[in-house]
Amino acid sequence: MERMPRHNDDLAAEAEDAVATAASTTSALPDASQHHTLKYHLLGPSLTKSGQDGVDQSKVSEIIYNASKGSKYFTNEENKDKSLTAKIDRILAKKRELQRIEAQGGLKNELKAAEICIEELEYGRDLSQTIVHIDCDAFYAAVEELDRPELKDVPFAVGMGVLTTCNYHARKFGCRSGMAGFVADKLCPGLIHLPLNFEKYTAKAKEVRTVLEQYDPRFESASMDEAYLNITTYCQEHQLSPEDAVSQLRAQVHAHAKITISAGIAANARIAKICSNKNKPNGQFLVPSDRASILAFMRHLPTRKVNGIGRVFERELDAIGVKTCGDIYAQRIYLSRLFGEKAFNFLVSVHLGLGRTDVRPAEEFERKSVGTESTFHDLSSPAELREKLRWTAEELEKDMLRTGFRGRTLVLKIKLHSYEVLSRQVQPPRAVGTKEELYRFAEPMLEKLEREMDGMKLRLMGLRCTHLVSTKKGEVDFFGRVRRRVSEQGAEVDGQERGGVDVDEDGWQKWPTGDEEFEDAARQERQEEAEETERLSQQYEQQEDEEQDPPPSAQRQTSKYDPDGAPSDYRRYGNGFAWRSILEEEAAAAAAERAAEEAAKEPVGREQWDCPICGVPQAAEEKGFNAHIDGCLSRRTIKEIVRSTDEVSENKAPMAVPASTAKRKRGRPVLKDGGGRTDQGRKRAFFA
Repeated sequence: MERMPRHNDDLAAEAEDAVATAASTTSALPDASQHHTLKYHLLGPSLTKSGQDGVDQSKVSEIIYNASKGSKYFTNEENKDKSLTAKIDRILAKKRELQRIEAQGGLKNELKAAEICIEELEYGRDLSQTIVHIDCDAFYAAVEELDRPELKDVPFAVGMGVLTTCNYHARKFGCRSGMAGFVADKLCPGLIHLPLNFEKYTAKAKEVRTVLEQYDPRFESASMDEAYLNITTYCQEHQLSPEDAVSQLRAQVHAHAKITISAGIAANARIAKICSNKNKPNGQFLVPSDRASILAFMRHLPTRKVNGIGRVFERELDAIGVKTCGDIYAQRIYLSRLFGEKAFNFLVSVHLGLGRTDVRPAEEFERKSVGTESTFHDLSSPAELREKLRWTAEELEKDMLRTGFRGRTLVLKIKLHSYEVLSRQVQPPRAVGTKEELYRFAEPMLEKLEREMDGMKLRLMGLRCTHLVSTKKGEVDFFGRVRRRVSEQGAEVDGQERGGVDVDEDGWQKWPTGDEEFEDAARQERQEEAEETERLSQQYEQQEDEEQDPPPSAQRQTSKYDPDGAPSDYRRYGNGFAWRSILEEEAAAAAAERAAEEAAKEPVGREQWDCPICGVPQAAEEKGFNAHIDGCLSRRTIKEIVRSTDEVSENKAPMAVPASTAKRKRGRPVLKDGGGRTDQGRKRAFFA
């Protein structure tokens, strides 16, 4: 009997059932089988930092493993590693089913969709721009060396609980940013620690920026020590090749700021960032702006080198056979089913070496959220938790006022003492931004979590507003009057529609996805790693103090980490968000200064004409004044028509429709003696 062909959807459903069965029967693997992956996981997100090529990473991982074993941090990392291993088992089971379906002639739709996606992405490839990624070499350490030249030839690091950076002598021992200070001391016993001084680093960063803006006035600051530039116009105007222009820029930065920078040059920002790490320190690397060179460069590039692919995603990709960016194409038929459509598009664009060419000041990028969070000692008392929530609401209010936003969605984020992270979200009836509003809508979410988890202990709390509404609107409304504020009862008059939020069946917010999501996730991974490493360092130091009372070191200084609420300086500045805030404040100050200068140039007591319709004063300029009156008359006509319609409806009589409306035109009122109108009669409607 001839076998009937099976539909792709039927085969896919069968694969899903098989994967679910495999997942339900998979038991937790023994701890010993996990520890080789756990040791790699403990190496941290900064494993790819420059200066690590000659380091024995197995030795580093062994030291971190033994030093952290038995701590809550270790237990949390071990649990995460087990969960990831179980997830990878499910991914592999699903891939085996997909391979079986493909062998039976299925997955044709997936293959076709993959080819169409690749063609569309290729069609949008832009090779006309020259993008440069600038990265200062060991920035904090380089700035410290300017004040203390004797440190140039010895290994030292900046930061205590967590290293924010270290010089290249220290990197030879395996030390790197994001590493716990006590682990770095074991790797390099003579390591010198310096305290953080962000005022000094910010001042030096501004010196570098004065040079960068000569090559691209609209350069993009990615963090305090890195930036993106589009030098296409500069090269054309000065008749320089990109390599010569960047060499000139690097020399100019060194002469002006006394520090060195490395640069990557490519057709887009993604490749440029990868290239800036190729010839560190004090070097540059260029990928020619042609398709063949770009594909050849990406073919053998490890996936971990791509911004947006962190430790977790790297392991998942490695498990299915994607070790380099060139391996992505061979697995293209499975990717959307294994990781989702967004991940598929991201990976295909990585394989093709595509990226954004839109480089502009960081403060011009649309904000998607405004939030704040802090870590602290374990808290469980309801009174203490609410006090912490109120403090968090006050801090968020400051950020909302500074950035000029209110939020239509409020998200509460907590981290349990077991390091498990949870979040809840709510949509208030109006956009919120004050500390009273934030606390009032966040407190019920906290109370609900307390009911769900008896004896809940927290070590982190955060509030974040999404679906933002700008408060930077003009002070004049549609009718020319001062815009009303939100009332105490919460009545909104900004006229904007309430934004929707996707939530799952349990009411948890579904976060938006896209290419930026992967870079944000990698950034968040680094930030959370810094928080947890800081906590591990504190636990270790407390244990050392209990066992013995070590003599004070002249080189060691107290960490700036505040366990009782204030976020660490590493978290504030290491991820680039605080630097963006500085740029936003500078832009706002510059705008205010320009506005003040323009106001000073205007004549004092300039003449104004009162509008005869609404009575609002207008500038004494005939064209603009007439345009304003036209607008008022149009609004007045609409109001009268609505009023007439209401009257007719009440009398149940049809409204009279003017004949030959096409021939009737609106006339502009004749002005005389400062804006008086000659015709004060009622204006007839020009439409039915």
